Amino acid sequence: MHKRLLLSLLVLVLSPLTFAGSIPVNMTFQGPGGNSSGGVYTYPYYFSINGGPSVPLMCDTFVNHISQGESWTANVTSLLGGQGLFGNQLLDYKAAGLIYLGVLSGKIDPNTGNWAVWNLFDKGVTTNAAALSLDTSSLWLAAHSPSSAFNGLVLYTPVGGKPGYGPQEFIGYNPGCIVTPEPTSLLLLSTGLLGIAALVRRKTTASHLA
Repeated sequence: MHKRLLLSLLVLVLSPLTFAGSIPVNMTFQGPGGNSSGGVYTYPYYFSINGGPSVPLMCDTFVNHISQGESWTANVTSLLGGQGLFGNQLLDYKAAGLIYLGVLSGKIDPNTGNWAVWNLFDKGVTTNAAALSLDTSSLWLAAHSPSSAFNGLVLYTPVGGKPGYGPQEFIGYNPGCIVTPEPTSLLLLSTGLLGIAALVRRKTTASHLA
């Protein structure tokens, strides 16, 4: 009985962490949504994921290119998983994620937002004052935001791709993605689990003695 309780608690606590790795998917580019700026399409880009319905995503890779109807395999990871096309540029990814959320909510113009995201990873790609100002404010906000602010944000990173080679990387939103806790949070979690185990053990011993 007590062992079952402990197991249930472990599953309950650890279940949000199941997205800490990567999930391979097949992406098919269906086409852009119609927004354009500077002669290029901006958010949204529509995709079918594993043959499913259209999903709008934001491109973060200006130097790579894709064609309508093209398909490839991508790894889906948490935005802060450190497995993106640009490696461990976590502050840039955080800023890009906040910009993307602003575009989704209608607070940020899609053209300005997408150019700002591209400029985070390919500095100098735009001289647009609004995009550069957005980068500055987003980087500051990213540096002062808790990990929970990025829950749901995911990357679709092409397998075998890199900046300048292969398909582009895209940012999306999946409410089932919970950002992996930071080391201090993991320490608190493990300490709490040890406490639960000790409590169950004491109760089991007491019941045997009774």
